[in-house]
Amino acid sequence: MAATHTAPFNPQDLSASSRYDPRYDPLVAHDPGAGRAYAPSYWVGTAGTPPPDDGPVQGDMDVDVAIIGSGATGMSTALFLAQEHGIQATVLEANQASWGCSSRSGGQGQNASGRLKRSQWIERWGLEVAKKLDAEIRGGFERFKELTQQIDCDAYDGGHLWVAHRPTKLDLLAREAKVMREQFGYRTRMLSAEELRRDYCDEREAAGAFYEPEGIGIHPLKFTFGLMRRAQALGVKLHTASPVRGWQTQGGVHHLRTPGGTVRAKRVAVCTGGYTAQQLNPLLKNKLMPILSNSVVTRVLTDAELKATNFRSQTFLTDTRTLRFYYRLLKDNRLQLGSRSAVTGAQAEDPVHKQLLTDAIARKFPPLAGIGIDYSWWGWVDMSHDMMPRITQPDPAQRLWYSVGYGGNGVSFSTLAGRRLAERVAGKDGGKAVFELPIYNSPLPFPNVMGLVESPVFAPFRRLGQRALYKWYWLRDEKF
Repeated sequence: MAATHTAPFNPQDLSASSRYDPRYDPLVAHDPGAGRAYAPSYWVGTAGTPPPDDGPVQGDMDVDVAIIGSGATGMSTALFLAQEHGIQATVLEANQASWGCSSRSGGQGQNASGRLKRSQWIERWGLEVAKKLDAEIRGGFERFKELTQQIDCDAYDGGHLWVAHRPTKLDLLAREAKVMREQFGYRTRMLSAEELRRDYCDEREAAGAFYEPEGIGIHPLKFTFGLMRRAQALGVKLHTASPVRGWQTQGGVHHLRTPGGTVRAKRVAVCTGGYTAQQLNPLLKNKLMPILSNSVVTRVLTDAELKATNFRSQTFLTDTRTLRFYYRLLKDNRLQLGSRSAVTGAQAEDPVHKQLLTDAIARKFPPLAGIGIDYSWWGWVDMSHDMMPRITQPDPAQRLWYSVGYGGNGVSFSTLAGRRLAERVAGKDGGKAVFELPIYNSPLPFPNVMGLVESPVFAPFRRLGQRALYKWYWLRDEKF
């Protein structure tokens, strides 16, 4: 019988073992818990009742396909396996449905993949490959757009504004806008600071902006719940409170040990994003660099505050800082803003990280200085060591695939990734030229030094480098 849960959870109603753990850190924790409550995000507070799930695994079972992770990628993979290939997968979720990235992200659906821009695709792989990759990502974005029109997820199709936080960044934006227009055929354009403030919002730091029409802001948890309902209608099973705490492969069958029993799967797809534990599987160990991102959502803005900030659109914005701020007006007239956070989970609760965001609100929108914050949360972003995702089978000898490494650009890309991952799991990827693209034809790399040496030896020192880079990025963004 399915077990129904209701969001948001009241921490007072939970045992200590199932309460939200704000200090969880995937680099040091063995697993993210079993049945823990959601982070106190705006999305959880406003998504309504989640779809019924199948409760924890209870006893050993044999399945054809097991999917680990019930976020947008996991549920997309399950949906497309059932819808397009007639395969009913079993989804294993450590905590609550869509507990990780899909209930904590910024909800900004960009026409992107990973952290690299299209000009950087050209530098890395050449124009021909970059154009093929663009066609793939653009097609995925269009299918994401169709889904947002079919699923009630507060979708706002208003494009994306990339804001120059200093005048020296305008040339960077103009060059990228030109590349996207001339090489890829996009209708990008540059806006002056005056045009931005007149037509979108009075963002006081802005020296100008680059506008691209492709961009859809969504409520990411409502969207993933919509995917879940569709998948379940086709026979997909979702077991919550079922973390994979042991993994052995015997005779080609994967034995996934959960607290309630062992799931024996012929095929496994890993869709755990920034919550991928180091101990999950050797093929993923040290392949990701989890990065914390903080978000806040204000109280509802008054009419006077809306007028003072001249918000005329819910179009989302990101600025040109390396540790970028992302922000937008939500459907209910609250301001959402996020950026980087602590280096480790142990430091995540330090109020300095929330202060970074409230200070940014005061700089960007002075009339909102000191405004009340109704929601504050953080979550882990799955950063790959070469800034691009992978949807691949890392070892041809094992029937195991993963889709991870989105670098904060997974809101729209996750549905494309799920569709392609479903093709691979179903064995329908053979001979297709699209799977020769860089995001499909190689495993995630290990950390490297200066882009020259790739080795797991550097993994223990990643966070030392991260601390130093954060200091350098701040100096470069604010002083140079």
